[in-house]
Amino acid sequence: MEIKTLKEELNSLAYHGRGVVIGKSADGKKAITAYFIMGRSENSRNRVFVEDGEGIRTQAFDESKMTDPHLIIYAPVRVLGNKTIVTNGDQTDTIYELMDKQMTFEQSLRTREFEDDAPNYTPRISGIIRLENGDMNYAMSILKSADGDGSSCQRYTFAYSNPLPGKAKFIHTYKCDGNPLPSFEGEPKTLELPEMDIDSLTNLIWENLNEDNKVSLFVRYIDLATGKYDSRIVNKNK
Repeated sequence: MEIKTLKEELNSLAYHGRGVVIGKSADGKKAITAYFIMGRSENSRNRVFVEDGEGIRTQAFDESKMTDPHLIIYAPVRVLGNKTIVTNGDQTDTIYELMDKQMTFEQSLRTREFEDDAPNYTPRISGIIRLENGDMNYAMSILKSADGDGSSCQRYTFAYSNPLPGKAKFIHTYKCDGNPLPSFEGEPKTLELPEMDIDSLTNLIWENLNEDNKVSLFVRYIDLATGKYDSRIVNKNK
């Protein structure tokens, strides 16, 4: 399997859409996740990330310019006990609520499908990190249309036990730019996760996202031994 650096991968496309990165730090001591949003329309670009309890939510940067909050305003990150949920939509709440009722990550997402934004049918991408016994495992999911046909939903879940230090998986909504936008294809991509502190990694990701299209970025380091975390938020709108 091809392994790319974050810099290489982020520069490979002008428009990834939304992206989730999950992995283990090179020293094996931390779970790392990042979530970013990009936008092409004024409505999509008119957003910021803000803290919300142990997670974050999106909100309009300029309320007067928000034309449609549907699919735009949601909580990308929530924490349920020893689990951190990261998604590109309100399925964060679905996963949180149903896993709190003892359903699994995969079962929770069987109640959802891709976004209703024809003709793009934007995939719903989701990730979950579970801390246990000083280590981590994680899973990623994508719910997407069948080759752009909105009458059929395809659901894929990828689970990672005993993840290797210094490696991360990356999934994003779109294969590339286009009209309509083609959905992501294949398994999540494998990326190198270099040994660096949270500020350095945040800067690396932010600086290598397309300048015109990037909107907001969230990065979190979670200590595997204690569950304590450190987070960063970067917003283009200030």
